[in-house]
Amino acid sequence: MQGSARRRQFPPAAPGSQQPGGSFYQGRHGSAKNEDTFKTSQFHFDLWFYFTLQNWVLDFGRPIAMIILPLEWFPLNKPSAGDYFHMAYNVITPFLLLKLIERSPKTLPRSVVYVSIIVFVMGASIHLVGDSVNHRLIFSGYQHHLSVRENPIIKNLKPETLIDSFELLYYYDEYLGHSMWYIPFFLILFIYFTGCFTPIQEESRMPLAALLLTGPSSLYYWYLVTEGQIFILYIFTFFAMMALVMHQKRKGLALDSNGLFLFYSFIITLVLIGAWVVWLWNDKILRKKYPGVIYIPEPWAFYTLHLSNLHSAKEGF
Repeated sequence: MQGSARRRQFPPAAPGSQQPGGSFYQGRHGSAKNEDTFKTSQFHFDLWFYFTLQNWVLDFGRPIAMIILPLEWFPLNKPSAGDYFHMAYNVITPFLLLKLIERSPKTLPRSVVYVSIIVFVMGASIHLVGDSVNHRLIFSGYQHHLSVRENPIIKNLKPETLIDSFELLYYYDEYLGHSMWYIPFFLILFIYFTGCFTPIQEESRMPLAALLLTGPSSLYYWYLVTEGQIFILYIFTFFAMMALVMHQKRKGLALDSNGLFLFYSFIITLVLIGAWVVWLWNDKILRKKYPGVIYIPEPWAFYTLHLSNLHSAKEGF
């Protein structure tokens, strides 16, 4: 009886390992505070390269593919090539963001990350539908530099309630879709950024691969901020990064190579946005569409206003 009543004795578990009757996450998080300080991180060239490449091809390239590829291949009542690019983006981007979080040398709030990923996919999917219709309207004469009600193909619709439907579509595309897409996107990047600090000075350097990727990455963020009309979200994220850098510097911590890459990309993005605004500062037509205090024209509005006619003239010639 005494032998059967004895409880089985287990040897002491190593820090971070799963204990009998316990949870893996309890063991892991219990030692996280001690492990985070000593973990080292190398530059994630593979993830940043794939991330930058798919951003350029699947996000920036989707409207270009829709315009360049023959209309006979993708009829107006079917998804365009750009729509399939967007579908791939909605799957690949969350995966790459999760891989970035996994490689962080610091234990990050997983629940916040997972909820952000869910909202990101919802917002990007809403944007997929609205943006698909809006870009297909270009073939019918829709002009992105004008408001919905001022567009020649929209303002004479009967009954007039149809105009309200197109404005609702525009709202889902440009406001609700963008908000649910970009807010969690920048939140995840910032959460990842909080784990990019190191006390080892040798790690606070950018390798050549990071320097080569900084240009394309910054240029994409410029497109993202201007076309998405999310300058306020971007600048608040950038200010939060700056504040965190100064706060961690007082503790003797500096950005590692991944943090430097992200931080410098945001700095160059701000310079590109400033140059874009200065260049189009006196454009009266774009000024009419963007009358607010923050004047940042969309690249596609600039295209339909100044370049689409040249493109049509070349095709006719």
